[in-house]
Amino acid sequence: MCNKTFTGVLLFSMMTLMALPAHADDWPFWRGADGTGVSSETDWVVDGKADPVWSTNVGLGYSSFVISENRLLTMGFDEEESLDSIYCFEAESGKSIWKHSFPSELNDKYHTGGTLSTPTIDDDRVYALGREGLLFCLQISDGKVLWEKNLMEKFDLELPTWMFSAAPLILGEVVYINVGRTLALNKRTGEPIWQTDKTGYAYSTPFPFDFNGRACLLVFNSDGLFVFDKADGQPIASYEWKTQYDMNIDTPLVIGNRIFITSGLNRGCALLEMTDDGLNVVWENKVMRSEMTGVTLWDGHIYGFDDKILKCMDLDGNEQWRMRGFGMGALTIANGKLLVITAKGDLIIADASPGGFAELSRTQVLKGGTYWTMPVLANGLIYVRNSNGDVVCRDHREAQN
Repeated sequence: MCNKTFTGVLLFSMMTLMALPAHADDWPFWRGADGTGVSSETDWVVDGKADPVWSTNVGLGYSSFVISENRLLTMGFDEEESLDSIYCFEAESGKSIWKHSFPSELNDKYHTGGTLSTPTIDDDRVYALGREGLLFCLQISDGKVLWEKNLMEKFDLELPTWMFSAAPLILGEVVYINVGRTLALNKRTGEPIWQTDKTGYAYSTPFPFDFNGRACLLVFNSDGLFVFDKADGQPIASYEWKTQYDMNIDTPLVIGNRIFITSGLNRGCALLEMTDDGLNVVWENKVMRSEMTGVTLWDGHIYGFDDKILKCMDLDGNEQWRMRGFGMGALTIANGKLLVITAKGDLIIADASPGGFAELSRTQVLKGGTYWTMPVLANGLIYVRNSNGDVVCRDHREAQN
C-alpha cells in the first residue's frame, strides 16, 4: 500500500476513534465502536467452545447487536402481537434485563419482514429508530423511555419502500439520523437543531468525515452520496448514484479524503475523492455489488459479499480473490481475521489477507432463516442471529490459566 493511502487510513482511524463512542472491547454502535466493521479486540481465540454460552429468540428481523458494560441490545418483531421490541440482555449470560415494545407492521415485501435498524448505546442511554419513524431515547439500566419522537409527523417524511433502517449516530450532544432528510437532534431532549432537504429514500447510517479540518457527515441515500456540514447541515458536495429500487443501503467507507460506496442489484462500486471542487470519481466498476451486508476495510483491502460471492479487492478496484458457495452472508474483521456468517448459518473464521482465502475454523451455529446480520465480537464472545430472530452467543475467550 502506498504511503499516501497508508497515511489516509491512519488519519481516518484516529478521527473516528475520537468521534464515536468507545468502551474497551465493547461494540456500542452500528459496525462497532468506530463504525468501520473492524474490532480492535485481540484477546480472543479462533476455535471457540463447542457449546454456545446462551441462546434465545428475539423475533423477526435483521437488527444487529450493540454491547457496552455487559449490556447487549438488539431489536425484533413479534408477528402474533404486531410489536417491534428493543431487547436488553446481560451480554455474558443472556439474562433478560428489560424489553420495550411498540406497534409495528411485518412489512415482508420480498423478504421475511421484521426489524431493520440497530440501537446505539451512548453512556447510560440507548437510542433506537423504529421502522416507521419512531425515535426512542431510553435509560439503559431499566428501559425507561426518556423521550420519543414521531419523525414522520414532525418532519414531513416519506416512508421508504422497505421502511427506515439507519442507526442513530451520536456525536457529542447531538443525535444524527438519516430518514430521507438528515436530522440533527439534541440528544437530551430530542428537539431539532437542524435538518437537510430531502435526499431520497433512506436506508444507510450516516458516517462522520473530516475534510481539511471541517467536520462533515456522509449520507448515502437513493439520490446518491451527500456531504453535509456537521455543525449546521449545509450541503457541501454530492454525487449522484442511482440504484434499482432505490436501494443504496451500505455505510460508506472512508480512506483519507476518499470514499468507497457500493450497492447491489448489479449496480457496482466506486471510489470517490473529496476535493475543494466536490466529489470526483477515481474509479467505478462492478467488482463489488454489496446489497445488504456492507463491506469492511483492512490493511488497504476491502472485504465483502459481491451479491453471493465473498471477495477481496484492492483500493485500485482490482479483485484479489473470490469464494463461492457461501450465499449472501455478512462479515466483520477482528485482529486480522474475517468473521463470516454464511447463508447456511456457518460461522467461518479466516485470515483477512489479499493473498487468498485461508479458512481457520468453521462451525454451524444456526439453521434456517436469512443471514444479513453481521457477526459481532465483544469481550471474547461472538454473537450471531438469523432473520427468524434466533440468537446465539459463542465463547471465543482465551483459555483461563
